[in-house]
Parts: sequence; structure tokens; C-alpha cells
Amino acid sequence: MNAKKISSEISKPPKKPEESSVVMTEMVLPSDTNALGTIFGGKVMSWIDIAAAIAATRHARRVVVTASIDALHFLAPVKVGHVVHVRAMVNYAARTSMEVGVRVDSEHPLTGETTHTATAYTTFVALDEHGRPTPVPPIQPETEEEKRRYFEAIKRRESRMRLAEDLKLGNE
Repeated sequence: MNAKKISSEISKPPKKPEESSVVMTEMVLPSDTNALGTIFGGKVMSWIDIAAAIAATRHARRVVVTASIDALHFLAPVKVGHVVHVRAMVNYAARTSMEVGVRVDSEHPLTGETTHTATAYTTFVALDEHGRPTPVPPIQPETEEEKRRYFEAIKRRESRMRLAEDLKLGNE
């Protein structure tokens, strides 16, 4: 790889978080539920991973892989027949990785009532054509909400890095 290509990859122009925005809509079918008639957590996790991967790909315009899913919180059950909206957006981008925030809401199809059912923070890494981590554009938050998510993402990243270091030291 020549120096010009490396330089252009490192100095990618910033992108707005909204450029990565994803909204997926799914219906909870009987095959998605447990004996209580509520959705399997693993099904929600799968939808979270898919929506987050799409958001990360939109931001990086590269193939991405899931590095972690952390801080996944299930807040309310989702019932069979309900509609699920999975919203994802890149909150922060480091050199080759991105934090994608995901919010899951359920909607009662007959009343339109919506309930916040889960939140997750995921980390994705962009890969080059050889499967190696490659630089991604930085995030340029503009709204107060985007700035809040950006700075909170920095704190979560610092926490993830400390945890990774602690785990590494524990294995030596």
C-alpha cells in the first residue's frame, strides 16, 4: 500500500451520525416467542446486531464485523403479534472501530401504543479487502442529542478499553 492511499484513508472527512441511521421493523411471530408468548431475547439480539451492522456499514462504507455487544438491557417484554422497531445509529468512531447505539421499541398493532423494550451498545470494526482493520471516518455530532450520545460513547469506550486491559492482565 502506498503512502498516498494510507494518508487518504486516515484523513477521511467526518460524517454526521444521521448518515448511518437505520430503522428496521419486524413483526413478532409465534415462532419468535417462548412459552409465555413473549419474544426470545436471542431474537431481539439478532435484530440488534443486524441493524447495528447496517448502521456501521453505512458509516464506514466497508465490510464490518461485530467486536462486542455490551450494555444490552431488556426493559419490557414484547408480545406475539406486536411490531418491533429497531433503531440504530453510529454514536462515535475511533480509528477503525465504531460504537453503534441501538434502541428497540414495541408497538401494539391495534392501539399504536409504543414501549421502549431494549437498549444496546455495540462495537464494530471496519475491514479492508484483506480482512484487516481499516480506518473509518470520524463522527461529527451536530445536535445536542448527538453530542450527548457522542460524549457518553467516549466514556463507554474508555470503560471497554479498561476492561479489555484487565482481562488481558488476568490471562498472563
